[in-house]
Amino acid sequence: MKKLIGYLLSPVFYLFFLLILIIFQPIQWLCYKVSYRAHKKSVDALNFFLTYCQFALGNSITFINEQHLPVDRPIIFIANHQSMYDIPGLIWFLRKHHVKFISKIELTKGIPSISFNLKYGGGANINRKDRKQSIGEIIKLGRRMHENNWSAMIFAEGTRAKDGMMKRFHVGGIATLLKINPNALVVPIAIENSWKVVQYGSFPLSTGESLKWTVLPPVATEGKSLDEITLAAEMAIREKLQQPLPL
Repeated sequence: MKKLIGYLLSPVFYLFFLLILIIFQPIQWLCYKVSYRAHKKSVDALNFFLTYCQFALGNSITFINEQHLPVDRPIIFIANHQSMYDIPGLIWFLRKHHVKFISKIELTKGIPSISFNLKYGGGANINRKDRKQSIGEIIKLGRRMHENNWSAMIFAEGTRAKDGMMKRFHVGGIATLLKINPNALVVPIAIENSWKVVQYGSFPLSTGESLKWTVLPPVATEGKSLDEITLAAEMAIREKLQQPLPL
């Protein structure tokens, strides 16, 4: 039934989604010319609308953050990754933390609003075929975090879990950012059910799903190696999602 309804509602969703991207492209450009603050406000508004586009599919949005996180120090958020629909909610609900993403450089071209923000928003755009360039971009992001008290979002699996089952976390990007920002807070986020939106592919999208983000307690980092910190974040998310380590 969800798939059948998806055939009816997916065109409506995509129409709204595309219109929002097109409308915010010139808005972002104008705001970027004014100041970083103005540009960020436009990006926040963009992702508010992209997040709640899910209502067109009958999907619900739940963001739980019971943590009292500081805004005067960098935070490295570590999350599992299920679909592109993970991202707008993270940007909107964590907007006071100035969260920046590590993205494929290919995404900086061709997508209204999204490509513009990736190119000029302060994140790291990496070429996965060029290790030196990738590390350099992440180092630059780490320095911007240090200088501006920005935060970063790491999808530590390195790719999307299309069936919702987590893959093992990689330490690389986390290690680089922590070396530059040793005082950064490490905060896991568990993402649930966004993979179900695209369980049939890009068309039809699924309907009646419950998308959920949960901010978990910060990971204690003192006296731990980078591998131990990464594993602790992974295990916190696995516990929330009730997914054991793969054999």
